[in-house]
Amino acid sequence: MDYFIITSILVFLSALFGFINVRFIKLPNTIGLTLITILFTVGVFALSYIDDTLLSAERFIISKIDFKVVLLDIMLSFLLFAGALHTDLQKLKQQRWPVLVFATFGVLVSTFLIGIGTYYVLMLIGLEVKFIYCLLFGALISPTDPIAVLGILKKAGAPKKLEIKIVGESLFNDGVGVVIFLTIFGLANSSESAFSVNAVLELFAVEVFGGLLLGAFLGWLTYQLLKRIDDYNIEVIITLATVMTGTIIATHLHVSAPLAMVVAGLIVGGNKTREEAMSKLTQDYVDKFWELLDILLNTILFVLIGMEILVLDLETEYILAGLLIIPVALVCRYLSLLIPVNIFKKRLDFVPNTTLIMTWGGLRGAISIALALGLTDSMERDLFLVITYIIVIFSILVQGLSVGKLISKLQLKKE
Repeated sequence: MDYFIITSILVFLSALFGFINVRFIKLPNTIGLTLITILFTVGVFALSYIDDTLLSAERFIISKIDFKVVLLDIMLSFLLFAGALHTDLQKLKQQRWPVLVFATFGVLVSTFLIGIGTYYVLMLIGLEVKFIYCLLFGALISPTDPIAVLGILKKAGAPKKLEIKIVGESLFNDGVGVVIFLTIFGLANSSESAFSVNAVLELFAVEVFGGLLLGAFLGWLTYQLLKRIDDYNIEVIITLATVMTGTIIATHLHVSAPLAMVVAGLIVGGNKTREEAMSKLTQDYVDKFWELLDILLNTILFVLIGMEILVLDLETEYILAGLLIIPVALVCRYLSLLIPVNIFKKRLDFVPNTTLIMTWGGLRGAISIALALGLTDSMERDLFLVITYIIVIFSILVQGLSVGKLISKLQLKKE
């Protein structure tokens, strides 16, 4: 019953804050919900000096929710499938090579650059932290969050050629980023003799390629099932079953569920499946169902992000570290994009200032917080959780609010 009550409260708060945002504040949902929830939590803190009933209730809710499990093991598969379902597969195919390089090479380079930068920044302010833990932080903060990116880019007015790069990268680098994080986590948790280079490469290959193959199989199987019937109710249920059972299978096989769901979503939402396996009525119902589920989970997720401030150990040194690492993370992302952009920009006719827009438009979000919550105390969990939270909030509120203005300033007109 506790979980039903907590879920009901979260849905109620999501509905209430969503109403306030749409009716009065009129910000993109991702930004508005995060901002309102943070203000609400700060208000609850202030009220607690008079009556701590609300603060105790909010802390009880957070204490009962394992944010890492809720996001990575449950919500993420649904959100990535929904995002991929509404991504234009034909346009993504045209940009497949830069997207692939951004999501692999870019994330790896960013991981090491941020890890090195963080190590020296922490040393500068008197915090001695092992380099491998800084590298672990680099892995969790490097992937851009498709959940945050998709919601904001729709209103930013980015050119379509640029938008598909950012969206495609965010869909795939999320799964790759989680694999890199788990790999470095294993290194940090094990002795050198117990964790060889071959073991690292094998884990990475199995997670990534296993996830891609499973996703392709699930997408093909779903296509075959949809093609053989014409009943929109059952077809919607089939797509839901694809995500739920696919996530369980991926977990059991120890392959990347996020990557599997992205590939499955792209196949199910692709032109071939839509034209050959779904009637216009079925397409409409499938799209509307996943759009509604996407919005519901997003609202709950960003309300949770705002409430996560209650679990932070807000020491002055930690806050200073977070503020100093914001520009480090942005510079490292810019540098990690330079080589891929320069390789492909002439062949694929990149729009001007692609690197700058992708740097500022590559938002960090809930996935980074979930991974930071998965760190152990010996890995400086409290420190990196505060730094991650500060970067994520800056990313959503500052970058998210200004990316549209940056695009306008650079005179990038929507195609």
